[in-house]
Amino acid sequence: MAGPVTPGVPDLTVSDLAGRHVTVAGLGVSGVPAARALRGLGASVTVVNGSDGEKQRAEAAELEALGGVTVRLGDGDTLPEGTELVVTTPGWKPDSPLFRAAAEAGVPVWGDVELAWRLRGADAPPWLAVTGTNGKTTTVRMLAAILEAAGLRTAAVGNIGVSLLDVVLGDEPYDVLAVELSSYQLHWAPSLRAHSGAVLNLAPDHLDWHGSMAAYAADKGRIYEGNQVACVYNVADPATEDLVRAADVEEGCRAIGFTLGTPGPSQLGVVENILVDRAFVANRQKQAQELAEVSDVNPPAPHNIANALAAAALARAFGVPPTAVRDGLRAFRPDPHRVEHVADVAGVAYVDDSKATNTHAAQASLDSFEHIVWIAGGLAKGATFDELVVASAKRLRGVVLIGADRGLIREALARHAADVPVVDLDRTDTGAMAAAVREAARLARPGDTVLLAPACASMDMFVNYNKRGDVFAAAVHDLASGRVPDEQ
Repeated sequence: MAGPVTPGVPDLTVSDLAGRHVTVAGLGVSGVPAARALRGLGASVTVVNGSDGEKQRAEAAELEALGGVTVRLGDGDTLPEGTELVVTTPGWKPDSPLFRAAAEAGVPVWGDVELAWRLRGADAPPWLAVTGTNGKTTTVRMLAAILEAAGLRTAAVGNIGVSLLDVVLGDEPYDVLAVELSSYQLHWAPSLRAHSGAVLNLAPDHLDWHGSMAAYAADKGRIYEGNQVACVYNVADPATEDLVRAADVEEGCRAIGFTLGTPGPSQLGVVENILVDRAFVANRQKQAQELAEVSDVNPPAPHNIANALAAAALARAFGVPPTAVRDGLRAFRPDPHRVEHVADVAGVAYVDDSKATNTHAAQASLDSFEHIVWIAGGLAKGATFDELVVASAKRLRGVVLIGADRGLIREALARHAADVPVVDLDRTDTGAMAAAVREAARLARPGDTVLLAPACASMDMFVNYNKRGDVFAAAVHDLASGRVPDEQ
């Protein structure tokens, strides 16, 4: 929660929200369903939102048409008078003025995930929950594909773009939910108790929001609290196992590791290109169950195999048979801009991993290829690049830099990979991507991979990483066709 609740002020429950004054912080994919749900429970709702644009006004008009909902645009700092509960959307920082005011007034703060958890009915499906710095969406979608292959009614929901509130309040009956949760959402969800949960990895990210790496990790670790069957952790990332050790779980809940190496007891891993399970078998000391082949994972990059193992561990914790793991992984197709092969041009592969918006994700991407011309740069979000360059220097045929903070990467390259050719494109217009692709093609040799793995956010040049990846793909297709677009 945002702050301590004043003694004597009860922590509200869903059953007594009727007639209460509830403030929703933010509109969008989480705030609008929250306001609707609260109004449906009989609460008097005020939505506050800092921005006041055309989209927000349309959402406000839609909500106010329900009756009993007031929307205040352009002021997200002031706590409305009479507020008895605040429900926040994920992006609002814990030290926001609204939450400081709530803490001073003894008003509890729930996230939209907390509200969804409390709104579940008695026959609600269990949650298999996934968090981590990178790989969350892919793992959750893999998990959903495996559950579907087992004949279970499921959905990939949460931070993946499908509101948990819409799912919880909808009419569709589910057997189990595959739930992606961000650190933002977990921060505001103290009551969450998943069937099983996984932390895929931990690397510095969103530290401006959390305030420190320790706080960021602690919020990720909330996913393990109260787990019933399995806490899934990454053997290669000891910090994830530390979070398991610190968690208060139900009696009998087990720690289950996943590894790209040979698994020990209570682990899933890889043996001779076979994904195997030594956790959910009758004799895990001596036996292993074959689940799938590495070639069943799309794409079979190391970090994606790790995602598949984590998904398999959660599915196996729910009792899914081995054949469903294999069939689900075979059926899974990754979302765009995640190590996506765009085309081969003159013997060079062009790969779009625009989703690699931080150094940890970029490292996983770079580790997937042997000889690389790397396109990188954008908004660094406070990141440093020395470790990334040191780890990848031997793979680099060349580097093309774009974006506002490209100088930080250039300096790291100068310190640790001075012999690698670097093209520094001193421009941040969207046409820079086409120029970057042409320069990368000039540096590449047959058998190389030109890899867009920016290690940075995209908003200095593009609306989002999707648009950045689309522009990269378009430039590659222009290259393949021999067309040279007009300079911008």
